[in-house]
Amino acid sequence: MSAIAGKTALFIDGPNLHVTAKALGFDVDFKRLLTEFGTRGPLLRAYYYATIPEDAMEYTTIRPLTDWLSYNGFTVVVKSAKQYDDGDGRRRFKRNVGVELTVDALEIARHVDEVVLFSGDGDFCPLADAIQRRGCRFTVVSSLRTQRSVITDELRRKADEFLELDVLRDRIGRSVPSVAVK
Repeated sequence: MSAIAGKTALFIDGPNLHVTAKALGFDVDFKRLLTEFGTRGPLLRAYYYATIPEDAMEYTTIRPLTDWLSYNGFTVVVKSAKQYDDGDGRRRFKRNVGVELTVDALEIARHVDEVVLFSGDGDFCPLADAIQRRGCRFTVVSSLRTQRSVITDELRRKADEFLELDVLRDRIGRSVPSVAVK
């Protein structure tokens, strides 16, 4: 990773990062992630965005993670996932944290030199443009190495820097526990 002297803010699309890391065969160690990105320069903020089903607001399997993140330096934004019928009788969830992430990134952009987005979602292309117009570097962390690419080509091209998540595995990851077969 190249050294950058200015302040940085991290924006983690939790569901997107989780799916990408799992597809690559590892879990993200968020303490190591903070350490790694702290080597690039002062880390002003680290945001983590998550969604949980509306009926699981009291407890969900993600709660221990979001609690840990909150106590360890992350600003955690949790949004309830909206349930809907997909028209074929199947129950689906709308799990979009994009608006919240975008607003927060634009608000902090005047205080940082680099915004690092952990997502491959092409919906963030207008955010890349807006961040760059404010004079900030826009870095994207995602992967081209999953079986089905999880980053859109357009977002990758808009980024000032693209970091392959798989390359960061040794510095920010931990192995996925294997299940013993009897």
